[in-house]
Amino acid sequence: MADAQLSATFLPAHASPHPMANPGYGKRSAPDQHPRTAHDFAHLPPREAAIAAYLDRLPDGADISVKTLAKTLPYGQCALRTALNRLQQAGHLRRGRERLADTESVRWITRSWFSRTARDDDWWAAFTRGDVPDEPPDRPRPTRSRAHILLAALGRETPALSLSEAECARLAPLVTDWYARGATDADVTRALTSGLPTPVHHPAGLIHNRLTTKLPPEKPTPRPPLRILECAECGVPGRPEALPGGICGACRGERAPDHHHTPLQASSVHARAAEIRAAMAVRRHERTEAKP
Repeated sequence: MADAQLSATFLPAHASPHPMANPGYGKRSAPDQHPRTAHDFAHLPPREAAIAAYLDRLPDGADISVKTLAKTLPYGQCALRTALNRLQQAGHLRRGRERLADTESVRWITRSWFSRTARDDDWWAAFTRGDVPDEPPDRPRPTRSRAHILLAALGRETPALSLSEAECARLAPLVTDWYARGATDADVTRALTSGLPTPVHHPAGLIHNRLTTKLPPEKPTPRPPLRILECAECGVPGRPEALPGGICGACRGERAPDHHHTPLQASSVHARAAEIRAAMAVRRHERTEAKP
């Protein structure tokens, strides 16, 4: 009965807002998700679909721990833990640790990454490396790009810079280069319209010159954050390829492979040790913060 009443909005209008986690923690939306539709979770059982729809609409930073969800949703902690594990197996959720990229000291925080678009294990593995794979577009591209629209609109505000359709198409890639370097529409417009000569004899030539000579410098490439995934059952950290569906081999009942005659490489030992030390440091930090 509760499943039938659970909807995308989920809560009545008079209900309190969903609690937020401490700053820096809580839900984090995975990148490059498909646009929201009414059928995003149709492949899931009713309970899991309803919970996924609820999580999808929560803002980043919302507390999606089992304890908090049990206070908000009509399910107990055991049922919610099972449902979240199934969402993880279906590719909508991963839990782990992330090192803050903007801090000098080694600080790891708990993360729960949610994706409306189901992702396979390879995608999540790439995500932990900061290397999200490109996906083919699933809908037609607009006939006119953002750059083309900006150029076409110049003539309405500044008649001296009116361009033809062909000139807009030819100059649009230069505007796209500005966008790639972090420029906004206002930045481009200001660069093209400020300090114009009188009269403007050749609008397309002037715009081409300004887009080329005033092109801002490239933005430095940010370092991707260091991430570690954890088993949804036991919480042990591990490499993504060792956690298919977010579950480690031991929790799936698999026997550990016999490595008696195949010694591990030193790099593998050091990497594994670093993961374990990081997880232990985070847990010691969390236990310290939890003390009154």
